[in-house]
Amino acid sequence: MKKSIGKKIFLVLLFIYLFVPMLAIILFSVAGSWDTTILPTSYTFKYYSLILGNSQFKLALLRSTVISILTCLVSIIIMVPSIYLASLHFKKLEKIFDVLSLLPFIMPGVVLVIGLIQIYSKDPINISGTMWILLGAYFIICLPFMYHSIRNSFRGINAPNLKEAAMILGCTEFQAFIKVIVPNIMRGLISAVLLCVAILFGDFALVNLLVGSSYQTVQMYLYNILSQNGHAASAVVTIYTIVIFVISYITTVLTTPGKKWRVKE
Repeated sequence: MKKSIGKKIFLVLLFIYLFVPMLAIILFSVAGSWDTTILPTSYTFKYYSLILGNSQFKLALLRSTVISILTCLVSIIIMVPSIYLASLHFKKLEKIFDVLSLLPFIMPGVVLVIGLIQIYSKDPINISGTMWILLGAYFIICLPFMYHSIRNSFRGINAPNLKEAAMILGCTEFQAFIKVIVPNIMRGLISAVLLCVAILFGDFALVNLLVGSSYQTVQMYLYNILSQNGHAASAVVTIYTIVIFVISYITTVLTTPGKKWRVKE
């Protein structure tokens, strides 16, 4: 009984710690007047109208969404087949992948930025200041989260046995991979995608150092407007938080496999 009460108290405190700051941001974004009282004395939606009517914000939000989704798609296209081959055919590569997946944690962001700028700011591949160099940096940042989530999914479904069972039933290896393996690792893919989208939407350092104002994302827009109007900045945070929730929901709905693909051992 005491343990149950303790867990409930812990969950309540955790909820307060996580959501009260967000609630304060939302209230500040709709506050017409808020000085010495606990709650705003008046409310207004003029800051949302100001932000939503701003073409620069719409473009920045679109850019953040595009670069986040594109990075996740590229990561999935590269990582899933690579981990499949390493898990089933080239097991020695797993140790190399494990080491490579740690590099983004070991390597400071400034070092990554300097290296990318030096390599890709001259011919034959001059992509400095474009979204493509940002895509490469984001791929490196997402690498450990994608790799470990997908690798654990492969281990959890016992991929070698699933592949053999599918091939015994008449599938080619490619068909087994597409129709059996991929649907069964969707939960891991969803977790990795949602985590990466949240991280990339909140990134400011890399985008500021690599592309600056030449490819303004929502974080760059937020940084610029923060010094102008705190209420409008709170509205920006609220809007892009809602966008992340919407992307998360859509991703979950579209990528959840049907029950017919579930293979029980």
